[in-house]
Amino acid sequence: MTAAETRTDGAVAGSGLLDRERIVARPGFNRWLVPPAALAIHLCIGMAYGFSVFWLPLSKSLGITASTACPDLTLASALFTTTCDWRVADLGWIYTLFFVLLGSSAAIWGGWLERAGPRKAGVVSACCWCGGIVLAAVGVITHQLWLMWLGAGVIGGIGLGLGYISPVSTLIKWFPDRRGMATGMAIMGFGGGAMIGAPLANLLMNAFKTDTSVGVWQTFIVMAVIYFVFMMGGAFGYRIPPAGWRPEGWTPPAAKSTMITTKHVHLRDAHKTKQFWLIWAVLCLNVSAGIGVLGMASPMLQEIFAGSLIGLPDVGFAQLDAGQKASIATIAAGFAGLLSLFNIGGRFFWASLSDKIGRKNTYYSFFIIGIVLYALAPTFAGMGNKALFVLAFGIILSMYGGGFATIPAYLADIFGTQFVGAIHGRLLTAWATAGIVGPVVVNYIREAQIVAGVAPGPTLYTGTMYILAGMLALGLIANAFVRPLPDKWFMRDDEVAALQAKSAAVNAGPTGSFGIGTGGLDAKAAFAWTVVGIPLLWGVWVTLRATFALFG
Repeated sequence: MTAAETRTDGAVAGSGLLDRERIVARPGFNRWLVPPAALAIHLCIGMAYGFSVFWLPLSKSLGITASTACPDLTLASALFTTTCDWRVADLGWIYTLFFVLLGSSAAIWGGWLERAGPRKAGVVSACCWCGGIVLAAVGVITHQLWLMWLGAGVIGGIGLGLGYISPVSTLIKWFPDRRGMATGMAIMGFGGGAMIGAPLANLLMNAFKTDTSVGVWQTFIVMAVIYFVFMMGGAFGYRIPPAGWRPEGWTPPAAKSTMITTKHVHLRDAHKTKQFWLIWAVLCLNVSAGIGVLGMASPMLQEIFAGSLIGLPDVGFAQLDAGQKASIATIAAGFAGLLSLFNIGGRFFWASLSDKIGRKNTYYSFFIIGIVLYALAPTFAGMGNKALFVLAFGIILSMYGGGFATIPAYLADIFGTQFVGAIHGRLLTAWATAGIVGPVVVNYIREAQIVAGVAPGPTLYTGTMYILAGMLALGLIANAFVRPLPDKWFMRDDEVAALQAKSAAVNAGPTGSFGIGTGGLDAKAAFAWTVVGIPLLWGVWVTLRATFALFG
């Protein structure tokens, strides 16, 4: 390629609208436009966390007011039945598929994303996530669970994976001066998606509900359209920095910690190191302990506190009438949103804190505090103390979200930044594994307890909480063994230079700001943050209002 074929902004002449070369930032670009683009996508795909609000309505999609139960129903027959209502555990597999496919797709296409760029990945993510939800709506209409699994779970899960990792390496490159904060911004929206989506879904289901429909499929369609608009806006808002870019006036500081490398490990070698698999275990165990609770947040609160949520402390869940169950379902949707608020806040708080105390110490905090809170949760439930119970799970979910936001920076510290996006994608197979382990532990222990005659209430989840505390104890041990990599794993300087020279957007030359500074809140940035900020503020308001109802 000749110099004439490369534009002054680094993009290649004739490059396609979605190509990586097309989105190299020009002089004068404000880097603070990139975080709201990431948030626009992550707030949409983050509704995966809020899907538990659909489980109880879908479990009576035929009976409408009560489930049309079939005692001999198996998981295999549930996939194709048109005469029996689905069980919550059968529906919960959609939640499992979300995160299995998220981790798998991130691992498979993480390298492609580094080459194709975040815009193309964001567009594909929007098509898969929103298209999968539409297909799931068809599954509800035809009462075919397998179609819901395929649509929301498989196709939607692929969209989750591509959308989740699309901004990670991009924002790390834009904010080398605030690596932990950058990764917190990159994925904090994923934790906040349910804070907006869960109450929105509840409003829509109530609006669409009739004597012959629980209103779920209509809600799916409306949300898919809204999400598609926001996600496409986010995808086209992505930009990548020119090769060699640094914030104006910033120079890389001298290494203050042996846990932070200035070198780079090649993608082909990262998974050969024991550090990769130790961090894999750290993420898997932290996620397993939180993801199962998130997937059952709404039903769990309803079954544990039942009538006490509406001022009837002596009335168990089974004794509530349809109207009372609808009331506590609304409150439980607020609980799911409140957990989402802690999730999103924890992603930014803990990731930013990790810049100060280090990634390893941050994970020590997650595991130690989490073990204590999981062990105390059954006591809080048995006491009927809603405030302590909700606070405990709020803190747990803040650390769950913080673990996700801190892990890319942890990887960059250990393996360098050259392939951090692709390495992060492969590490998310830990999330895929946790997506099976966590929900299975919570859902099927719950089903086994019910079959054994345990009534909905605090004891229904006691054993589960102790098992989750044990998972965190294992994660604590894995984190203790993470050490800096030996020099043999790092690439030579000439190898790194050769790789960078192969990028179509790179022009050989000095590093610097290239007319792109540290940025600030100009008119464009203010508008972009307003677009994502209004839904966020609405979600916070609805969540806080539901919280007042929860403790009122």
